[in-house]
Amino acid sequence: MKWSELSDEEQAALERLRLRIGRAHLLQRLGLEGEDEARVRRRRTHFPHLENWLALPAVLHGLLTLLGLRGRGRGNTLRIELRRHEVALERLPAAFDGFRLLHLSDLHLDVGQPFVAALIERVRGVEHDACVLTGDFRFRTSGPHQPAMAALAALRPHLGPRVFAVLGNHDTVRMVPPMEALGIQVLMNESARLERGGEAVYIAGIDDAHYFRAHGLHKAADGIPAEACTVLLSHTPEPYRQAAHCGFALMLCGHTHGGQICLPGGIPILTDSDAPRALARGPWRYGRMRGYTSVGCGSSILDVRFNCRPEVTVHRLVRAGGGA
Repeated sequence: MKWSELSDEEQAALERLRLRIGRAHLLQRLGLEGEDEARVRRRRTHFPHLENWLALPAVLHGLLTLLGLRGRGRGNTLRIELRRHEVALERLPAAFDGFRLLHLSDLHLDVGQPFVAALIERVRGVEHDACVLTGDFRFRTSGPHQPAMAALAALRPHLGPRVFAVLGNHDTVRMVPPMEALGIQVLMNESARLERGGEAVYIAGIDDAHYFRAHGLHKAADGIPAEACTVLLSHTPEPYRQAAHCGFALMLCGHTHGGQICLPGGIPILTDSDAPRALARGPWRYGRMRGYTSVGCGSSILDVRFNCRPEVTVHRLVRAGGGA
């Protein structure tokens, strides 16, 4: 999409974002989003990314209907699980020992009202100290984003006062202004400082590294003290090696859906990720960096799940080795 194709209101909102993230980043995002929209209009397939195989939903829908599994798969998407994960971090300040992060990923909120209602019911009353959202708010990779933003507005009151987010490969940069109007701090290769009891940790966030490849780990880390404990938000686990060498303590991500349609035992058939399969779901470690890949709240391509329940996660941060 070209700048001239945006409405005056969108230009004004994105001009403020341009001053934050830079002209090149914004134009890269808008340009690739425009290419994706044009591809959909021409009904062409972009093969390197599974979610862009335009014929795939119809093929899977027909297959599941034929097998009598369509209804069961859709029902599984509403059985959202609350998972609790304790992670020991070096350099975690004493004031943050026991700090809880509510983590939601791959929400795909415009899939339908029953899912939004189930997600709200799942997070309602879950105790946490801050919330992080690791991208993919829209069901498709193109098209209107307003329905997803309307659903996010309904979810927002249940996420608490401090909410941080990054964009995924399903998201448009035009989501940033309405998300920030809801009190969600969208980190576009940026960081934020969280203070508690006179001490601080940092939340860094990068733009999508899967399709848009607009991530800038060096920019996200700029201004963060070398000795600080920093949590990195990334839509995908794919830049895990670079992130570890940047010195991040914890990387929270999603994108893989844990496979979404899995074999018995939760074995994913596909993960749509260049990261190793060991990083496709749950906790992992690379070097000194801890990581966690959420299987996601929602679903994409087709609104079904098998052998892979959707999740929301509460990460409890504790000090490792006495905080040394």
